[in-house]
Amino acid sequence: MLKLRRGTVVEAEPADGGMQSLVIEVEGERRPALGDVGMVGPAQPGDDVVVNVEARDLELGSGGFDIVHANLSRGLAGEGTPGAHVMKLNYTSLQHAVLPVEEEEEGAGAGERPAPALPLARPVAVFGLHGQLPPLAWAIGQARPGTRVGYVQTVGGALPGGLSRDVRELRARELLCAHVTAGPAYGAEAEAITTAGALHQGLHDAGWDVAVCGPGPGILGSASALGHGGMAALDSAHAALALGCRTLLVARMSAGDPRPRHLGISHHTLTVLALLLERVVVALPADADPELPDDYRHDVRRVEVDLEGYRRSGLPARTMGRDLDQDPDFFAAALAAGRALAELL
Repeated sequence: MLKLRRGTVVEAEPADGGMQSLVIEVEGERRPALGDVGMVGPAQPGDDVVVNVEARDLELGSGGFDIVHANLSRGLAGEGTPGAHVMKLNYTSLQHAVLPVEEEEEGAGAGERPAPALPLARPVAVFGLHGQLPPLAWAIGQARPGTRVGYVQTVGGALPGGLSRDVRELRARELLCAHVTAGPAYGAEAEAITTAGALHQGLHDAGWDVAVCGPGPGILGSASALGHGGMAALDSAHAALALGCRTLLVARMSAGDPRPRHLGISHHTLTVLALLLERVVVALPADADPELPDDYRHDVRRVEVDLEGYRRSGLPARTMGRDLDQDPDFFAAALAAGRALAELL
């Protein structure tokens, strides 16, 4: 069962990009919470709400807050999205209808057997951890100013599209031209039924020069080889390859992670590379120590990176509680991927 509790809102900040920070009193305890305004509406002090408390009770690294499930005081008058009939989070209590970008494609609905225009022949970078997105996008913009970079948010981390402050900052700086939530991810400025549909519509119809594809903040995980959110990169890379895109996998690297499985090139990256059915580009910082096997079948490129330039940019420079000085390899690998992706143009 869902771990739901009833509570009362005692503090409510203004909504930030669709998410609202709250303090809710639950069974005599004041607890931090988030409300997804697009789903449950805005809250005000005194509101009677139902919250999901499980992530905070489990003390998950990315779950230090409760989530509003329903606002009983002012959230029961929603009318949905007019004209929408495609469901996200379908057959759950949070199912809601959206207008998917796939229906906006040229020729959508025309003829009995619509077929996508292929190959797309545009570059796509696939990453496995949301913290890689800012240095990746910055490096693309530095290498080729004015490049139209669209972001497809996939499964593997947080599903709400409004949760990422990084995306809002990158959009404000015009380092991203679009943000689409694909599959069960939801709540961005545009919605897609599938990752393949999001990539095709963005690169073929919306005029993106390149796409970057990966999860929202946080990551699902276990210590196993296959049981983690980074595996979403495998499906995303296969979708990009099938569409005829020049596909690059962003290596997850670390010099400061206390877990040996993530030191050097993370087992997340190595597992995806081992399972991929086709060859992709992998960029590594020119001075990085980790080496891939000599007979490795992927296109490994060594790239010079500008860590100090990224530091001066003021963009987010922390991962898993470590800053750029404590874990330079994490940021260097994403910067190398951004520069290599720009070169694929």
